[in-house]
Amino acid sequence: MRILYFTHSLVSCWNHGNAHFQRGLLRELAARGHQVTALEPAQGWSRSNLLQDQGASEIGEFERRFPELRPELYGADLDLERTLDGADLVIVHEWTEPALVAALGRARRRGKFLLLFHDTHHRAVSDPDAMRAFDLSDYDGVLAFGAALAEIYRRADWGDRVFVLHEAADTRLFRPLEPESPRAGLVWIGNWGDEERSLELEQYLLRPACALGLPLEIYGVRYPEHALAVLRQHGARYRGRLANTRVPEIFARHLATVHVPRRYYTTILPGIPTIRVFEALACGIPLVSAPWDDSEGLFRIGEDLLMAYSEAEMRRYLQALARDAELRAALAASGLAQIRDRHTCAHRAEELLRIVAGLRASSRECVA
Repeated sequence: MRILYFTHSLVSCWNHGNAHFQRGLLRELAARGHQVTALEPAQGWSRSNLLQDQGASEIGEFERRFPELRPELYGADLDLERTLDGADLVIVHEWTEPALVAALGRARRRGKFLLLFHDTHHRAVSDPDAMRAFDLSDYDGVLAFGAALAEIYRRADWGDRVFVLHEAADTRLFRPLEPESPRAGLVWIGNWGDEERSLELEQYLLRPACALGLPLEIYGVRYPEHALAVLRQHGARYRGRLANTRVPEIFARHLATVHVPRRYYTTILPGIPTIRVFEALACGIPLVSAPWDDSEGLFRIGEDLLMAYSEAEMRRYLQALARDAELRAALAASGLAQIRDRHTCAHRAEELLRIVAGLRASSRECVA
């Protein structure tokens, strides 16, 4: 099957965590013998910021770590007819420009390929006007990264043509490192963002670590000066941007990590963890999460990860992890097993192929 995936960027994950899962999903599809091509805008903001911050060496690092992925760059002169020639499946990520989303829909009227829209963000609830700019009238279906998001599309008359496809860990990259290295302190990997969780970061990460005297390292981008001041106030060390390919080695140096979900995923889009949860557990590091509702039963709370419902509870859990090697080992083993059993990109590739097979079967029934 010839598969095209329109992404904001595959090469750059600068403030673009969706690239993590897309990389893993596409190379699992390629490993199954499918001809996979990713297409990304040459002037996309994530790629542009990566080049500005890190230079072209980062592109070379991507090519070295993901040799099976060679995304094609496109600009305003994109020749859709040539690009779509011979395609069997076309997936369009929701960071694609609305004009191109619509143009692909029009091309679907004339073509025989399946066309799917892939939504992995909270804009459906945080910026509904932006989402209404997308013309999906000619799309065959929607892939939503959680049941709560899928329900929004169902209420918009997509019915049984919206499918839940959770993110997952690329276990070719995210895995425990051998031999085990000495571990110390806490680590948090994530972007400061748009003040969507600044209060929660203080409550569930910065203050507990500071109160316990646990060393804390912070990695990410988009930290304004006032955010850096908050980190310094709590004794946290800001390490700047971290290439996603280096995450396993950073996790391997620390006792534990913390998950602090953005506010939209604790209120109006419950049940959707970010990619960092899957990746951390896949690396075998104990994880304590700020509260969110695992309404879809993705993890075994208390076994795969700990859930703290208050600042005091977070402090207790972090103190226990710092003191108890057996607790750390048990959490790490359980979380890793859950990822390997249910939440790898290989699992998602198989789920996607089943969705495609079902849509094709429905299409044949309609024609008959």
